[in-house]
Amino acid sequence: MDVDLTARTPLTSRERVRRAFASEPVDHPPVWFMRQAGRYLPEYRAVRARVSFEELCRNPELSCEVTLQPLDRFPLDVAIVFSDILTVPEAMGLTVVFDTGHGPELSPVVRTPEDIRRLIHPDVADALRVVPETLRLFKAARPKTPIFGFAGAPWTLFCYMVEGRGGKDWLNAKRLLWTEPVLASELLGRIADTVGDYLQLQIDAGAEAVQMFDTWAGVLSSEDYRRFALPAVQRAWSRVKGATSPGGAPRMYFMRDSSATLPVLHETGADAFALDWAVDMARARVTLGSFPVQGNLDPLALFAPEAVIREKVRAIIAAAGPRGHIFNLGHGVVPETPISGVAAMVDEVRRTRFQGA
Repeated sequence: MDVDLTARTPLTSRERVRRAFASEPVDHPPVWFMRQAGRYLPEYRAVRARVSFEELCRNPELSCEVTLQPLDRFPLDVAIVFSDILTVPEAMGLTVVFDTGHGPELSPVVRTPEDIRRLIHPDVADALRVVPETLRLFKAARPKTPIFGFAGAPWTLFCYMVEGRGGKDWLNAKRLLWTEPVLASELLGRIADTVGDYLQLQIDAGAEAVQMFDTWAGVLSSEDYRRFALPAVQRAWSRVKGATSPGGAPRMYFMRDSSATLPVLHETGADAFALDWAVDMARARVTLGSFPVQGNLDPLALFAPEAVIREKVRAIIAAAGPRGHIFNLGHGVVPETPISGVAAMVDEVRRTRFQGA
């Protein structure tokens, strides 16, 4: 029997999120967005004027402060803990410098058997303790608001560790796959173990879902994704208790440029999938079947006129359907984004009213 959720007290954010992950009826999709605590907010820039990015990432009190900032501006259903994906390579023994003026730099690069042997298999509870502490601080400050944790996916972290910096073509990372496939798989496996342990640590600290960001997996061919990236994702998720396990939580996988890989995403071991903005939502829902999805407004659409933003939001919600959808951007908000665009997006999601499912 269908449930008319407009005739009862609105769901709490926690109820809305839980129902969305379970593909149960909701009054409107829960909403949050990637990088919602960041440089588009003047209050975030004020914090950064006082401390470096490294200091911010290493200070639980400051990390909690900026995690809270977007919730004070917008009626969001979810917080995403403030951190950076490159804390994992740092915990494994690399030096990471963030404020270089041209993106992060990692050293030493990892390209040989000797480089891999020098890596640390960290005790994540010690080496990566800032985010769990931030989660605990947040839950004490906002006990009614769900908060999600995250980590970079093995292949995406592999790219940074092999290149030593950001990139577009990832030549050295790809070359290592093809010239030293056994070595590359060993490195991916070691990264996967740390990523998996770190995500479970975040669940243990109170994260109500965790997301794995595979920003650069879309640069791989389908063959190379299946051979290298996919097994590493599976290995990482095997160390994380999922939504149906005691002490577990929903496990979300985000892969940028995932259109060609949609048919194999169910093999990753994730419980839900975040979609980039280039993916057709209606096609994804058919291809992925019963899996909950998240997304997928183009972040640059927030620069559009308000009427256009609202139209795009409505189109995504209609394509996703009334069950099993969390509204989000298809990638992170960019620093120049107008706050008015964010406000229009969030407001339009919250105006949605499902009459059942």
